Amino acid sequence: INPPNLISLIFTAQCCFIDCQLYQFHYINENKTWTEAQQYCRENHTDLATVTNMKDMKRLINISAGYNTAAWIGLNDQTNGNRTWFWSLPELEFNESETNWNQGEPTDKGIQGSENCVAVYQTLKWLDDFCQWTKSFLCYDDMKTWQKAQSYCREKHTDLISGTKQLQDEEVKKLMNFTGSIAHIGLFRDNWRWSDGSSFSFRHWNNDFNNPQSNSGQCDALYYCRDHHHDLVTITNMEDQRWIQEKVKNASTDYVWTGLRYTCTLDLWFWVSDEVVIYKNWAEGEPMDDCDMSGAMETGGEHKWFKRNDSDLFNFICSMY
Repeated sequence: INPPNLISLIFTAQCCFIDCQLYQFHYINENKTWTEAQQYCRENHTDLATVTNMKDMKRLINISAGYNTAAWIGLNDQTNGNRTWFWSLPELEFNESETNWNQGEPTDKGIQGSENCVAVYQTLKWLDDFCQWTKSFLCYDDMKTWQKAQSYCREKHTDLISGTKQLQDEEVKKLMNFTGSIAHIGLFRDNWRWSDGSSFSFRHWNNDFNNPQSNSGQCDALYYCRDHHHDLVTITNMEDQRWIQEKVKNASTDYVWTGLRYTCTLDLWFWVSDEVVIYKNWAEGEPMDDCDMSGAMETGGEHKWFKRNDSDLFNFICSMY
């Protein structure tokens, strides 16, 4: 499988009276790993692309029109780095001295230290929480996960409410008194950093896959996904693999079920979505062709695939369509 292409970032001075663009994006139609792409861009241009807002996102979409493969940008998960708080609104810098945490917060007591998003009580005091819990949010009165709330606000308005100044607004206080519930705000933390060293908080993750669901055997997981979403997840290429690797970081089990199954009758592995198994990411020595076995991805390490008994209870991931 070829690695994604890359989008480089060239600093120029293209200004007009309406909009000043200090950099230009270029699509490089060559297959490279992320590290190779970073080196190429630094040697031939400035760096891999840094995406600072939705305007940049739309520019990237325009220059990559006609290409159906993924392309590298300059965002890199520094797994061993310290998680840093960011406001969802890209232009706003988080200030540790201007916080309004509820007593004892942030606790970071989620699964594997994963309370990486922030909500507010009716009193407007802050709490850190698991990003996948659905809550109302300060932009629109509906129940969504933090990521979906952010996407909705950016599409329909500007962003999730960000910064202490906005949170102290009288209109916000009235809304919170009216709803009487906990609501998402635009504060989150992660390990991701831009290649050029900038601290921009803009993120625009793919939402084609949902987040890990509670423990089930593979058959029950399949029924759940087909009843509530589309199907158990199918991984057909490196791009799918990378997205799922991000999702499984929030899992509470050592493995998560995928839609990969083995049939003794035909002596082959297949995806429950009827896709042919072409892309593979098996761990060394896997798979052994045994009956009643299905494919699961490890949630740590290199996120390799392992065969596991159908009845083992793991988290699982559904595809949305």
